[in-house]
Amino acid sequence: MSQALEQRLLEQIEQWELVDPHTHINPHAPCARTLTDLLGYHYYTELAHSAGMPKKTIEGPQVPQDPKAQAAALIPYLKHIDNTVQYSWLVEIAQRLFGFPHERITEENWEELWHLAEQATQRADWEQQVLRTSRLQAVFLTNDFDDPLQGFDTSRYVPCLRTDDLVFKLTEPEVQQRLVRATGVEVHGAESLGRALDRLFEHFVSQGAKACAISLPPDFCPEEVPPDQADGAWKQLQQNPQHAQARSLWSRFVFWSLAQRCQEFRLPFDLMIGVNRGVYAHGVYQGQDLFDSRVSLIQYAKLWNAFPQVVFPVSVLASVTNQELVAYSWIFPNVVVHGHWWYSNTPSVIYRDLANRLEAVPRNKIIGYYSDMYKLEFALPKFGMFKRVLARVLAQEFVLHRRWSEQRALDLARQILVENPRRIFGLE
Repeated sequence: MSQALEQRLLEQIEQWELVDPHTHINPHAPCARTLTDLLGYHYYTELAHSAGMPKKTIEGPQVPQDPKAQAAALIPYLKHIDNTVQYSWLVEIAQRLFGFPHERITEENWEELWHLAEQATQRADWEQQVLRTSRLQAVFLTNDFDDPLQGFDTSRYVPCLRTDDLVFKLTEPEVQQRLVRATGVEVHGAESLGRALDRLFEHFVSQGAKACAISLPPDFCPEEVPPDQADGAWKQLQQNPQHAQARSLWSRFVFWSLAQRCQEFRLPFDLMIGVNRGVYAHGVYQGQDLFDSRVSLIQYAKLWNAFPQVVFPVSVLASVTNQELVAYSWIFPNVVVHGHWWYSNTPSVIYRDLANRLEAVPRNKIIGYYSDMYKLEFALPKFGMFKRVLARVLAQEFVLHRRWSEQRALDLARQILVENPRRIFGLE
């Protein structure tokens, strides 16, 4: 009965048109060109490296320029990771998008997949086909602050202002120069920073941006910094860019200033909390960062109290932090639970975290999922994974245990997966 129930729910969920509220898609090249673009996703390079593939054969001067040769180097390591959910994403892409007839990708059959992928990705309508098959209507981007936001359909590829560089790297000359080119304002302290941020927000909002976003280290504690203290910190940083106290003060001032603009321009402020960068110093690109359980959301209490008008969709890296996030979203009207990020994006962890959210957080404050993808092809398997878990949670925890009707469970699923992202990010 349970499996049949899950399947009935899943069949309905799979019919819905979706918005993906967080990705790293390049709107000028949203799809893979070859199989190597898919194998180059950091999940595969970091897993292959963890399974024994030398870093020098993944990146660096010894790596051949030929994409097919790059793929050939990684293929032998897939057998070591075929137990992972990430491998299943790759197989689902191969089978459902490329027509690959095999259950596994091996050293004996991978060239067949190479040719099938090559044929598919060269079609003139490939982008539209992938979006249609994935049932995606809109995809949120991750845009650098100096992105001109030109040359793409912003109703399909929705701009989002990513602000990590502004908060944590504005003392670097290159970042300062980028900001001058983007805004015409040279930052000399608090007042000029405010003018620069105003121009950035005006530009992004005029081009259809629907959110501001940032990823934050575990030791970051937002709080208001008076302008005179920010000016003093900036002056210290001009003399010593590594001055720890001044860097902390300035970063907190920039962050708080961003929250003020989110309030003024009525943009949600996506917070991705708890990533510790560069933990594995010898890792491959994007395979060095890990979560840090020392983070606590109490560090954000001042922020959420100070900006009740700003909606904060919050993602956390660790399941242990999910319960804290559930509690904060339970209490704070402006804190929204947002997707299942990175190391929490595996089925068993999603099930536990999602069940916790659905039984404790107001239903209008849950954004079910985002893909975090770099190529459109990954929307199909990643959303598919979440939909299957969602159907299982609803079947087990709501229909069977709480005696909900199937339609009532589907209404809840539709709200968190379809309706809430559109309403919270202003797409209605």
